[in-house]
Amino acid sequence: MNVGVVGFSDSKKFNEENAKKEIIKAFDMLELVFKGEEFRIVSGLTNLGIPKLAYEEAVKRHWETVGIACSKANEHDLFDVDESKIVGNDWGDESETFLKYCDIFLRFGGGEQSLDEMSEAKKMEKKVFEYDIPQ
Repeated sequence: MNVGVVGFSDSKKFNEENAKKEIIKAFDMLELVFKGEEFRIVSGLTNLGIPKLAYEEAVKRHWETVGIACSKANEHDLFDVDESKIVGNDWGDESETFLKYCDIFLRFGGGEQSLDEMSEAKKMEKKVFEYDIPQ
């Protein structure tokens, strides 16, 4: 099952410890609700913010990791994912590919792009779990 994870990319915008706890809770919920499934965590490829925390927790659980991002991601530190896809040149160019690729989504806080993507996922009738992370 491909699990899309979105949220803040800037660690300065949220409390990392609170976010880690929420990510662990959400991943535990996935294991409970979708017993027996193999999970792949799909996020924005960067080794920053929520994507980094989600990838780190996925690695601890021996889940595969996938990064889908535009070429601008290469200007940042990248997480060593199992699979990566570069789509387009500007932030948001990758959104359509990301939305189609994932089966369900988890949102941990996030800005405009995270909210827009989750709105589109809901229109596609995909399951979205949302967690607010205080700034």
